[in-house]
Amino acid sequence: MEKNLTMKELPDPEKPYEKCMRQGPAALSDAELISVIIRTGSRGEKSTDLAARVLSAGPDGLLNLIHLDTEDFMRIHGIGRVKAIQLKCAGELSRRISAATRHREPLFSGPDEIAAFYMERLRHEGKEILMLALFDRKNMLLGDEVVSIGTSNASLISPGEIYRTALQKKAEFIILLHNHPSGSPEPSREDISVTSRIRECGDLLEIPLMDHIIIGDNCYFSFREHGLLEYSS
Repeated sequence: MEKNLTMKELPDPEKPYEKCMRQGPAALSDAELISVIIRTGSRGEKSTDLAARVLSAGPDGLLNLIHLDTEDFMRIHGIGRVKAIQLKCAGELSRRISAATRHREPLFSGPDEIAAFYMERLRHEGKEILMLALFDRKNMLLGDEVVSIGTSNASLISPGEIYRTALQKKAEFIILLHNHPSGSPEPSREDISVTSRIRECGDLLEIPLMDHIIIGDNCYFSFREHGLLEYSS
């Protein structure tokens, strides 16, 4: 009876571990990298072949590790609970590495840099997440907080809560960011309404809302760049 093929049972030239030792991890294909994580294939199938099926299980290739959930992975023949969790943890680790790299230089000069900083954090989310980013007078990021998840309804978002946080953090100005799971960053009527209400509160408290940036799929929309957010310098 055929059995699962482990890394040890692969011929030497086919072993991702040995290839990595000889040539470095950059020499491994996407499927080989995933095979190192899952270690074994399914019955009668090499781990690299199973890894290739993981890559083709959704439309996004490597991004399947982020976009698919544990149950999606477990629908793939040969992927059980343990392998599914391993794959999801690998995807989450990649997101955290990306965020940690960007956090080394939290100093910004324009909306494009801010959008790039938050792009990987927000563009893969399946629900709308509204975030508050707080800055000092030198454009240095003081921190950020999630304001709401799953809604951009202006009536459900409290400017008071936003500005309590801004006052506690001693922010000189704030920026709103949220994602559009559709991938298109064009603002909705609710997006414009939220922005208007929070800007008005900021004007009264002299903590201006400097921008509202909507994150799409590798693209963004800045209210400031499009002249939809007036502020005084």
